[in-house]
Amino acid sequence: MMVKLRSAEEVQKIRASAVLVADTIAHLRGLTKPGITTAELDQKADTFIRDHGGRPCFLGYMGYPASICISVNDEVVHGIPGSRVIRDGDIVGLDVGVVMNGYNGDAAITLAVGDVPESVRKLLQVTEDALLAGIDAFQPGNLLGDVGYAIQSLAESHGYGVVRSLVGHGIGEKLHEDPQVPNFGKPGTGQKLRAGMVCAIEPMITMGGWEVETMADQWTIVTKDRSLAAHFEHTVALWDDGPEILSVTSTSEVRSRTRS
Repeated sequence: MMVKLRSAEEVQKIRASAVLVADTIAHLRGLTKPGITTAELDQKADTFIRDHGGRPCFLGYMGYPASICISVNDEVVHGIPGSRVIRDGDIVGLDVGVVMNGYNGDAAITLAVGDVPESVRKLLQVTEDALLAGIDAFQPGNLLGDVGYAIQSLAESHGYGVVRSLVGHGIGEKLHEDPQVPNFGKPGTGQKLRAGMVCAIEPMITMGGWEVETMADQWTIVTKDRSLAAHFEHTVALWDDGPEILSVTSTSEVRSRTRS
């Protein structure tokens, strides 16, 4: 495992891409309404990213055909935008990646569209809470298993499934770097966390079982039992005094859980 420890200058470059990711997600949040197609959202994202000096790093990555991933309802991740129309009651995962100046940023959010049952809104809230719990455990001297355990224990305490076959990752010049960051694990196990690490932490949580399968397009990953799934992600840098979320919007005045 070749984990790169980043200088402050490198973190600043990753931060620039991650901020544009967050700004793009904020832009899409206002557009993700009943009646819009996933292809239209993808085009809006592509235009926004390029207009702000970035490039969508997902486009062409290992042959991926779109600028962002849009995953709806039982789609966990890697949904390909197309003619699908967003409808009232859907939950919509928006996964955005940007590269600028040779460095990548990556983040995701799952949105409730219109009249969504409270039980489903709870899934989204718990998944976001699990992400924050994982970030809280991303501390110098802790181990990777501590991060996975924090995510898993919170999600499973609510009766949800934690996807095993998809993980978070290091990020920098490449979109996916070492280390892998599982969303499950045992405390006190795995690689030691050190200042200078930058990782994309991204729990994928389901209302049913944790098993998933890949659809015929060879990209879209769905829950095997077709239960609903949520996905939240942040790009996070680790400093001597703790984690900093890099994927916050450029206009954010309150940067909870981030470095001042």
